[in-house]
Amino acid sequence: MLDPRRFDASPELVARENLTDRDIDEIVDLFHALRLWHRASEAHSEASRRFMRLNENDMRAIRFVMATSRDGTVVTSTMLAEHLGITGPSVTKMLDRLERGGHIRREAHPTDRRALSIVVTETTRVTARDSVGRDHTRRFAIAARMTSEERRAATRFLEQLAALPILSHGEPAAEPAA
Repeated sequence: MLDPRRFDASPELVARENLTDRDIDEIVDLFHALRLWHRASEAHSEASRRFMRLNENDMRAIRFVMATSRDGTVVTSTMLAEHLGITGPSVTKMLDRLERGGHIRREAHPTDRRALSIVVTETTRVTARDSVGRDHTRRFAIAARMTSEERRAATRFLEQLAALPILSHGEPAAEPAA
């Protein structure tokens, strides 16, 4: 976020009447940090995808199968299609590609003769753990060092950002909930 005191093209949009210069500095710093995190997160994800030779949806599929099957749930292509929000034929193409790449196996479903279960190969599981898992562990450690109050504040902030409706440009924006 650009400093609204210097670069606000629409001063009437950024309400800052009750804010001190220190408040505005902190808000600008917060959004700068958020932008840095977004860039770093994208770079980490891209590095993991490149290392594993997978695209973003492939990575999401692998993570879903690993996480869902951890508790013994049998993952099917229908479950995967629903999770990814893609069609049956698209998930079939993806699974064909992942199977050819040695990332997953299709096995007989233990209770439904008509279905196949999706299983991540041991090689891919270990590779994912050693790449994505290590990154996640480092992020978790940072959150663990924060106080409970800091974690709750960060969570509220991120949840409120995520809850903002997508603007239909050309229409007036709804005011964010306080």
